[in-house]
Amino acid sequence: MPVTPVLLVVLALVLAAEFVNGWTDAPNAIATVVSTRVLSPARALLLASAFNVIGAMSGTAVAATIGKGIVSAEVINIYTVGAAMVGIVFWSTVAWYYGLPTSESHALIAGLTGAGLATAGPDVLVWAGWKKVVIGLGFSTFLGFGGGLALMTLIYRLWAKARPETVRRLFGRLQIASAGFMAFSHGSNDGQKFIGAFTLVLLLGGIIPEFHVSPWVIVLCAGTMGLGTALGGWRIVRTMGLRLTKLEPVHGFAAETSAAGTIMLASAFGIPLSTTHTISTSIMGVGATRRFSAVRWGVSRDIVGAWILTFPICGTIAFLVTKGALLLTR
Repeated sequence: MPVTPVLLVVLALVLAAEFVNGWTDAPNAIATVVSTRVLSPARALLLASAFNVIGAMSGTAVAATIGKGIVSAEVINIYTVGAAMVGIVFWSTVAWYYGLPTSESHALIAGLTGAGLATAGPDVLVWAGWKKVVIGLGFSTFLGFGGGLALMTLIYRLWAKARPETVRRLFGRLQIASAGFMAFSHGSNDGQKFIGAFTLVLLLGGIIPEFHVSPWVIVLCAGTMGLGTALGGWRIVRTMGLRLTKLEPVHGFAAETSAAGTIMLASAFGIPLSTTHTISTSIMGVGATRRFSAVRWGVSRDIVGAWILTFPICGTIAFLVTKGALLLTR
């Protein structure tokens, strides 16, 4: 089938959503390495951009879940996917302006759901994929906090008698590796989500006969996300790395390593989870090992508030935009 203007617009919207994903979500990967001054912001953003791209190219299991496991590709159309992207771009841009990290995972899932409901009602939902979404919520929240808490406690015990200067020097070096691991894991999960959405649009537009992720789609989407991180990631780095809790290199290493491990485990099973939730709760868990008040819970409240609002706002916007599109195309 020929490439239509509508198809090009919707594909551009998917890339725009991937770009703001690089703004608001991908910077979480290197927030701690900046706050601990192990790397300068410029070098950290370069690290995040590079490893996010590599991670997004590492597999397609999460992309497949998003592309055909949340809503039925046979029922929705190209307009519904475009509507979902409009909600994501709007909400993520607003949150980015206020320096709040958002979950593009939840924004994408909510947008596709709202658009699907507007098109065909509840029958459009694929419940097998939604089970993975629910599992992902548990992974990101409980494993994130618990993993950060457990790893930091273990490190405290192993290096209890070491000199502070020795600990800082050792974990300063290790944190560069953990930041790269975190960025890679983000790309392997979050980067794949919009790869799945892009492929879904190609399928709905008749460009490809079946859902199959092509290498050029991976390169295009991964590069777009990396560009977004490089150009606009500092606002989120400041919130996550400087405002949430005071971090030393050892804390950053523990938070990044536990969060990245959780994300990679989810990616292996094709479970889409929120990397924002995972690294945020991991940082909270690490901070809580010193004392409960070491975490700035007011900042945490603002972050959690943005998480909660993501589902209804993105879902509602996508629902309304889809209804409008359906009326105009009748």
